[in-house]
Amino acid sequence: MRHVAVMTATGSIGLVAVFAVDLLSLLYISWLGDPALTAGVGLATIVNFFAISINVGLMIATGALVSRALGARERDRARRLASSACVHMVLVGLAVTLAMLPLLTWVLGLLGASGETLAVARRFLSITLPSNFLMALGMGFSGILRAVGDARRAMYVTLTGGIVTAALDPVLIFGFGLGVDGAAVATIVSRTIFVFIGWRGAVGVHRLVARPRLEAVLRDAPPLFAIALPAVLTNIATPIAGGFVTSVIARFGDQAIAASAIVDRLVPVAFGGLFALSGAIGPILGQNWGAGRFDRMRLILRDGVVFTALYTGGVWALLALLRHPLAGAFKLTGAGAELLTFFCLISGPMWFFIGLLFLANASFNNLGFPILSTVFNWGRATLGTMPLALVGAAYGPTGVLGAIGLGSILFGALALATAFRTVGILERRGAAVIR
Repeated sequence: MRHVAVMTATGSIGLVAVFAVDLLSLLYISWLGDPALTAGVGLATIVNFFAISINVGLMIATGALVSRALGARERDRARRLASSACVHMVLVGLAVTLAMLPLLTWVLGLLGASGETLAVARRFLSITLPSNFLMALGMGFSGILRAVGDARRAMYVTLTGGIVTAALDPVLIFGFGLGVDGAAVATIVSRTIFVFIGWRGAVGVHRLVARPRLEAVLRDAPPLFAIALPAVLTNIATPIAGGFVTSVIARFGDQAIAASAIVDRLVPVAFGGLFALSGAIGPILGQNWGAGRFDRMRLILRDGVVFTALYTGGVWALLALLRHPLAGAFKLTGAGAELLTFFCLISGPMWFFIGLLFLANASFNNLGFPILSTVFNWGRATLGTMPLALVGAAYGPTGVLGAIGLGSILFGALALATAFRTVGILERRGAAVIR
């Protein structure tokens, strides 16, 4: 539990700092007094989240391969894998940007954007999407630092970028009068800092990234993408499901879209510990699998469940108490205020089971069952979200949130039970090899 808690806590600090800055940026945008601006930046966030989710899938693969090599005490192989992974992350980050830029108007239209909201979202993305490759490389360095167990420096990667953004946002948005453009520029600067701090830790301190070689990059691509592709498919299920839900909520106007955007940015701030838990659990499981310690692997999963329960319970209580001040701070009224306060009241049980799904997915991705994480995430994103959201819409935007919460309960519970079964399968395979 100590290992899980330390890795998760340090990861949470960095993650929550970044997402808190995103939430703060949206708060500043809401103070400009135009719900269309808040809605536009919120919709842009969903598109950016799609790109980042692809980066996360590659980061998961990087951490899994490097941690296994380190657990098996093969440092030279770990350095080669880390180097190859970083190259692939940059290339994929650039490819995603080039593919998405021409489709922005169409994608944003699918999300329900129109008029000024569409124009704001498109402009924000035109500025921030080209820096996606920086975000990808920084996440690669962060995954390498987590694989080697350096939670503190991995935390610094995201924390420093968040601090820079927090300082720049008000200066650019209000001081220079750039408005939404100021928030976009601050994002680019933050991602640049993200890469620099990650490079200092992974390369400068641990020397865990070898000089890239074309032969190694090509040779390491199959094992990397064998994990990364299912992980990417798993991760993009979340923004796609989120985009569908937003398109349903968009029927209720800009106030509802703005509230949905605020919820999307509030979630990683409030429940960032669960995102960090899934990132922390993976390398720990990978190291113990490399060492053949199946007893510890089961203990890690059990401790993860306990951590999830304690964490979500505390956050739920805090959100319930702050629901009305939060709605007031973001200038929400009518359907927007109702949607935000309702989310605060149902967030605890909903995110406990989503946390179990995150925990199970981390296990699947790092223990050789990545297809299972894809199945469960897409199951929740489709069967557990889309039809329920459409049914819930008959009861307004709060009905949409309540309905998709029910889907998270089913898929979270099933995923965790399956994760424990996969550990047993690996143990039996290991015993058969020994015999």
